[in-house]
Amino acid sequence: MTPTMMIVMISILAFVAIVGIGFAFAGGQNEAAVKRVKQMQAAKPGTRRRKDETDKRRKQTQQMLEKLREENTQRRKSIVPQDIKSKIAQAGLSIPVSSFWIFSFALGIGLALLAFVSGAEGFVVFGFELKSRPVVIIAAGLAGIFGFPRWGLNMLAASRNKKMTNQFADAIDIIVRGVKSGLPLTECLNIIARESPQPLGGEFERLTDSIQMGTTLEAALTRFYSRVPLPEVNFFVIVLVIQSKSGGNLSEALGNLSAVIRQRRMMREKIKALSSEAKASAMIIGALPFAVATMVYLTTPDYIMQLFITEIGHGILALGACLMGMGIFVMRNMINFDI
Repeated sequence: MTPTMMIVMISILAFVAIVGIGFAFAGGQNEAAVKRVKQMQAAKPGTRRRKDETDKRRKQTQQMLEKLREENTQRRKSIVPQDIKSKIAQAGLSIPVSSFWIFSFALGIGLALLAFVSGAEGFVVFGFELKSRPVVIIAAGLAGIFGFPRWGLNMLAASRNKKMTNQFADAIDIIVRGVKSGLPLTECLNIIARESPQPLGGEFERLTDSIQMGTTLEAALTRFYSRVPLPEVNFFVIVLVIQSKSGGNLSEALGNLSAVIRQRRMMREKIKALSSEAKASAMIIGALPFAVATMVYLTTPDYIMQLFITEIGHGILALGACLMGMGIFVMRNMINFDI
């Protein structure tokens, strides 16, 4: 065999070997790919089953959360009464209920007399005549008896609850430091009652007085929550009640609660800052019609008085009041965030 033929044979053998190795690798990859496809096909029922189980667990979790919300709402309604006596306590006032009703009736009678003195003779809207004098007198009396006093109580209670929310995290930190240093819970509550400003100090003083008089911790905390119906106080009551029944690290639990309350406060302030522009715009838009009407009355009173002495003007006023109320309601819902 000549050297040339030998080189050709070696080249052919090398080519055949390379092709064989390539087919071997390609065949192995194809077999692995086929095997993976079979595994995926076999795993599809299991994957679908796991997905169904995940969806089922998600639905169960949502149902459980909705049930917990309903129970919390019912518990809040049962614990936090809505009568006048409770409203007076939530507002931080120490007046008897009889004095409140006497003031309400006096205010109602005063507003009714004022409406009787200054009432108009008639009010016609699109052909419908409304005798304004008796209607306004009755409306003013009812507003004085049932409207303005309750509104004032709600405003005082909201202002007091805002102060309590700002002070509550510091009070919990006092309990955490006291418990870590070895003080009992009641002594920590006494420190808060002595050292904290009003209204927080007064509420904790009532709480400690109830405990010292022999009331159980759970009952005293329930009364505390009925006087101050805040989510922060509800969390505080739940933590203390659970710890008193099952034990645990009270300082760690209250420390986490303090962090959560501070984060809620920061989120509330952030929402307030982000919605301040929208609130300012709503206030300007709401006050603009009254400001324009006042300026028109100061410049040309005969022109603006047509709204009050003619039937068409009465209809325009009624329509404008309805539209203004709808706009205020929509803007309030757009900028009102409850956390």
